[in-house]
Amino acid sequence: MTPDAEFGYELLVCRYAELAWRPGEGPRPSLVARQLGTEKRRWDTVVIEVDPAAFAARRAFGDRTIDSDLLHVVRGAPAEWAWYRDALPHPGYPWRYVRRAVHRAAGRDLIEKRRRNNRIELRRKRPYPDWVERIVAIENKPDLDRSAADRLADQLEHDVETGLADEAWLATETTGERVEPALLREMPVEAGILATDFSGGVDADAADVAWHPSGLGPAEGERRDPETETLRLEIAERAYGKGWRSFADTMRPDCRHFELRREGRALVPYCAAKEKVPTGRECSGSCPSFSPEPPQWRTKGWPIEGGPGKGLKLVLHRRRERERDRIEGGE
Repeated sequence: MTPDAEFGYELLVCRYAELAWRPGEGPRPSLVARQLGTEKRRWDTVVIEVDPAAFAARRAFGDRTIDSDLLHVVRGAPAEWAWYRDALPHPGYPWRYVRRAVHRAAGRDLIEKRRRNNRIELRRKRPYPDWVERIVAIENKPDLDRSAADRLADQLEHDVETGLADEAWLATETTGERVEPALLREMPVEAGILATDFSGGVDADAADVAWHPSGLGPAEGERRDPETETLRLEIAERAYGKGWRSFADTMRPDCRHFELRREGRALVPYCAAKEKVPTGRECSGSCPSFSPEPPQWRTKGWPIEGGPGKGLKLVLHRRRERERDRIEGGE
């Protein structure tokens, strides 16, 4: 399976998850992103199951990611004015970096800040909500040959052992055989298997559960350690700010060959010059087929500062906002 085909498959899995997560049980309010994780592990698709009311409260903090330094400030900001060193827990690194984060947080209107008696004080504008319910990691491999299965088995085993995600899944194309080949590979039994069929495009019925996953979270009555919980929240925040439609941010939609093509209920990038779904690495200014939009394209109803490429990015942005509205409504 070529990298461009795997990239296209990844986008289709993301759209399916947006439409129909949780498979076999019915839709849950979920935020979907791609290519997120930690320094040691990056997941193809990440599904953040959320509490709709808490998600609505999170949206009050804006549309951008709240990074780890800002989270330290926003989550610790007190209800009443206090010196930042008294209000916040020790970060484990020099306080001057916390002071910078306080200034950044205030600049983004996440907290209130003032200087009193030559000290920087802060207070919260609103409580930061507990909006993340579960994190689900999905590895995508449409063509699961033996070598690919061996690599994925190691990766999924790592997910099972660390328990950073609440569930781990493998998404692969169905073969139509009585027993899917993925079930015969040496995969961790704790990992779920999602058999997809996108031949007719993406819709809510385009996948079936071939193997149900086991929960990877702590046992009932137990909690993850604070460091792991913080890391999970950082991943969720990156998912919130990035989403999966951000592929246009690393491509060149201003190229005359760039298109968005419909695959059922999904929109995926397409290169008319190469006649395929391009990867982010292929779709760049260094591509030999890259051809900027002609200036006259930008005079046919487009704003002077943009053209069709800007319009495509706007379409993807609006779809992301529509999904956020849907999640907030509990759909």
